[in-house]
Amino acid sequence: MTNQSDISPRIYVACLAAYNNGYLHGAWIDADQDAGAIRDEIATMLARSPIEDAEEYAIHDYEGFEGVTIHEYAGIENVARMAAFIAEHGALGAGVLAELDDDIEQAETALQDCYHGQFTSLADYMEELTSDCITIPEALRYYIDWKAMARDAELNGEFFTVKTGYDEVHVFSSR
Repeated sequence: MTNQSDISPRIYVACLAAYNNGYLHGAWIDADQDAGAIRDEIATMLARSPIEDAEEYAIHDYEGFEGVTIHEYAGIENVARMAAFIAEHGALGAGVLAELDDDIEQAETALQDCYHGQFTSLADYMEELTSDCITIPEALRYYIDWKAMARDAELNGEFFTVKTGYDEVHVFSSR
């Protein structure tokens, strides 16, 4: 069985003129390359269409995007950027993209400026953050509800998390 993360991001681009005339004509194209190279491969596919002078295309399928949605008429520039981002950052990058509504600009900023690291839970991060900021008397440490602090911080929009595995939570500040 092939793991989703083992598949490089790619898109299936179909010729709409052929599709509308009852033909299935298209090509799988590696998406983690320059947008110009993707456009060149689309032009080559359209030139081989069974329908003369085919010009329009749509993305009819995709894989390797780790759960991020690619829309039928997504811009090739944006698809290439998301594919490169996911190819570089894997499930973590895809999780950040999904959390930020597929906004590649925000996802890049979040990974660069808002990432606090990997923890077993947001509660563990809250405990570490608090302990780094103040000295908690040992007699009081057991009365602090770290899970409640984490829940409140997340509900208040201070942090968001991306889970990439069992006991593998990545913590980000919200902007």
